Amino acid sequence: MTRAEQRTDPVAYHGEGPVWSSSWGGLRWVDMLAGDILSLGTDGSVSRRHVDRIAAVVRPRLSGGAVLAIERGFALEEPDGTVTRLGDLWGDDEVRMNEGGCDPEGRFYAGSMAYDQRPGAGRLYRLDADRAVTVVLEGVTISNGLDWSPDGALAYYVDTPTHQISLFDYDRESCLTGRRVFVEIPADRGGPDGLCVDEQGGVWVALFGGGAVHRYTAAGTLDEIVEVPARQVTACTFGGPGLDQLFITTSRENLDPGDDPLAGALFGFDPGVTGLPVRPFAG
Repeated sequence: MTRAEQRTDPVAYHGEGPVWSSSWGGLRWVDMLAGDILSLGTDGSVSRRHVDRIAAVVRPRLSGGAVLAIERGFALEEPDGTVTRLGDLWGDDEVRMNEGGCDPEGRFYAGSMAYDQRPGAGRLYRLDADRAVTVVLEGVTISNGLDWSPDGALAYYVDTPTHQISLFDYDRESCLTGRRVFVEIPADRGGPDGLCVDEQGGVWVALFGGGAVHRYTAAGTLDEIVEVPARQVTACTFGGPGLDQLFITTSRENLDPGDDPLAGALFGFDPGVTGLPVRPFAG
């Protein structure tokens, strides 16, 4: 067991979705419920930019700029910072986007959840390069981490209340098929949240309420526990010029003032393995 180090002050209310891209000069993550995108400067400073009521996911675009999941749908950011909203996917103001990522073909996925976390209210959506939107999964509760194996043949997905990481077969035409359990995570370890995959096929998952990140081998064996000095750990990603650092986001959502004082800070860890470059959105 090792311990992550604090990299910033508690700058986020609900920090989520860290992602490293050389196209925008380093690490970005979201303060989701504030609707803001945060950027880490080379000097350790943090800048903040408001994009919408909710900023759920951000990923780079091949053409420059970024693709975003916002409260009820998707948006595209141009290299000059202009944001174009693509329209609401639903009308229910009690449901919002939550987490996602891009597949090997550059299609962007984001999943939804109800604000009150009622069971089955969420879906997993896919945005294609031509801006067509497809529902990939129905009846999810808290759609969370999603990433692919190094060869792109497998996908790992979290619906947090299941306390599982699901494993899918993946190909371009069929998308996600053959869902089965990759690992079960006991409830007393925390709820599985965001995840990422390293170059060896190891799966790193943040444990919300558990104050930790776990690494599982491609065979599903727990082989690393990283302690995080904040309980509500939300997501992790590989970054740095050599993709050899693990960045970890945390949340202070629903915490009382003074409780868990480092909640909302960004943490880092030297994992001894490198990650995979972020897959950009093709549109």
